[in-house]
Amino acid sequence: MPLDTSQQPLPDVKKIAAHCQNYKGAQASKAIFQMATTIGLFLVGCVAMFYSLNLSYWLTLLLAIPTAGVMARIFIFQHDCGHGSFFNSKKTNDWVGRAISLITIVPYDFWRKSHNFHHATSGDLDRGGVGDIDVLTVREYKALSPMKQRIYRLYRNPFVLLMIGTPIYIMFLQRIPYTQSAYFRENGKVLSRSSIWKSIMLTNLSIFLFYGSLSLIFGFTTVISIALPIWIISAWFYGWAFYVQHQFEETYFEESEEWSIQEAALLGSSYYALPKVLQWFSGNIGIHHVHHLCSKIPNYKLQECIDDMPELKNINKLTFMQSLKCGTLKLWDEDSKKLVKI
Repeated sequence: MPLDTSQQPLPDVKKIAAHCQNYKGAQASKAIFQMATTIGLFLVGCVAMFYSLNLSYWLTLLLAIPTAGVMARIFIFQHDCGHGSFFNSKKTNDWVGRAISLITIVPYDFWRKSHNFHHATSGDLDRGGVGDIDVLTVREYKALSPMKQRIYRLYRNPFVLLMIGTPIYIMFLQRIPYTQSAYFRENGKVLSRSSIWKSIMLTNLSIFLFYGSLSLIFGFTTVISIALPIWIISAWFYGWAFYVQHQFEETYFEESEEWSIQEAALLGSSYYALPKVLQWFSGNIGIHHVHHLCSKIPNYKLQECIDDMPELKNINKLTFMQSLKCGTLKLWDEDSKKLVKI
């Protein structure tokens, strides 16, 4: 599991935050290079899957795994656009993010608003919920009826939450955000549910026209045979990455009165130290404590940021093998200040 910080002095959050500020700002040349190479590889993967259909669908599904990994990397570009960090121009970020929605099928404007709300409230026990995985405290769980406890255990089962829930959420529930909060606050402006629906429906229409056109050219069965496994597998990638970024033993949760946005960012987000190949596919998002502390750092500067301050590599570090144990953690223990098993 992550390093036990209970016997160690807390890191100097202000010092680390000041360091991270030095890496804000986009570099258009790096962003364009990332886009060109990654989308090029994605197209290669799709073409390979297309030709494999005549050989074996098992081969098609095998090819879907790396292709979905490349899509996960493309999603990180969309993610950075949502934070205004991929390019320096807000207009460029927004239009690139919307265009990427045609590949990832993640509605850019809705997701940007909900994800920024997640950044603004992560670790706050009183305000979480939008863009978060629901976490009950031990006391809240004990106060539930036996039936509701069973429902919560089922919800927090990794297979149900990640293998089933994430693809359903990505492919269907984001199309109609009826489960989300009625309002999001962005730059002091309250956005109504109607504006969120408008952005999602326009995305849905664009996706329908895009994949409908591809179906007219190649056939619906061909398109769905290629697209569906990519969407499902990439959803598994997204779901697991997001899960381990905040659902680890030594994470951070506090009531609103005690909650600090900087402490929540640094102490409530993991450093997922992945092998270099997986780090490439995940677009450095495993360096999540730095990302939450300064979301204006683009993915292509995150590694440089932690390389220049090595102590960041010792905060909430998770290896891949250590992260597998996180799936058993389901409740926040207010007394021990840890995520625990049920």
